[in-house]
Amino acid sequence: MKKVIIAMSGGVDSSVAAYLLKMQGYEVEGVTYYMYEQEVNNNMTTCSSLKSVKEVSDIADCFGIKHEIIDIRKEFSKMVIEPFINAYQKGKTPNPCIICNRFIKFPMLLEKAKERNASYISTGHYAIVEKVEKSNRAILRKGIDPKKDQSYFLYALNQDILKKLILPLGSMTKDKVRKLAHEIGLPSLERQESQEICFIQGRNYKSFIQSHLSFASRHGNIMHVNGGIIGKHKGIYNYTIGQRKGMGIAFTEPLYIVKIDPINNIIIAGPREYAKKREFLVSEINWIEQPSIKKNDLIKASVKIRSTMKEQPATIYFYNNQDENHNETVQPLNSKVLKIVFDEPQWAPAPGQSAVFYVKDIVLGGGIIL
Repeated sequence: MKKVIIAMSGGVDSSVAAYLLKMQGYEVEGVTYYMYEQEVNNNMTTCSSLKSVKEVSDIADCFGIKHEIIDIRKEFSKMVIEPFINAYQKGKTPNPCIICNRFIKFPMLLEKAKERNASYISTGHYAIVEKVEKSNRAILRKGIDPKKDQSYFLYALNQDILKKLILPLGSMTKDKVRKLAHEIGLPSLERQESQEICFIQGRNYKSFIQSHLSFASRHGNIMHVNGGIIGKHKGIYNYTIGQRKGMGIAFTEPLYIVKIDPINNIIIAGPREYAKKREFLVSEINWIEQPSIKKNDLIKASVKIRSTMKEQPATIYFYNNQDENHNETVQPLNSKVLKIVFDEPQWAPAPGQSAVFYVKDIVLGGGIIL
């Protein structure tokens, strides 16, 4: 019997995934990360709080599997929360779930598997991992439920992790998962599904960041794209590309944030069409499925620049890392900077967010928008 270590949050998805693994004959052991504690109205409510992770023990007992709570608050703060705050201070819009998956959740799962002589690791993500024995590689595909597919959040995983990863829910719809949870009487069935950042309650990231700053936020000017001061901002971390509300500007037409200049502490706003971009640069590239290219070849793919959008057709260009102007010099796949050119302009690519590359349902890889 092969052993698998699964990350359990206490929610329906990871609980059903653990149940399915056991039904498939694996020796299942669960781990739950105690990442962050936040008190809201005197109730510990964040999904990574000590109160919530202890609830997972009841589910593990229900299934008759071993379970361990791992306190990673120190690591989580250093590798996820601090970069999250620093990015907003620089006018970027980070994705902490992707950072956590890359540096915390999956590497620690893999390490725990090695400690316990487990053959596999698992989570409740909606995506599909296929092992290709001939090439000794793994392919990441979109989950079959288009509303729940989470392959976007997993693009930064490396082959060492993917080759050990089992995702039981990738071939299921959310409705089917909920039906199964009801059939087996899961205690977490009625628990509301979290759509928020795990360490921020109620999507109020502005208050969260402000509470962690050791200094007063720098106010500055809001400029129109055509020039001229049209308002004052309350600190650039309060804003993101594409934002319309919250600027406190009365103008003759709706204005959107089209650029954030952290060096000069300026926010630039303009009409909606200015927030659409056809091309942008991407760095920190991770390739899961390396395309076969030769020098001067280009890659046609579909690209997703936020988790909630449908990927759109684009061309990927490879550039010389030493070429600061990013001239038309195509380089091999070790290039650290790519240029993405959409066939049609897309809404508000935000620096700090991830751009993920697809060919049909296969994830090629992705990177961070510059």
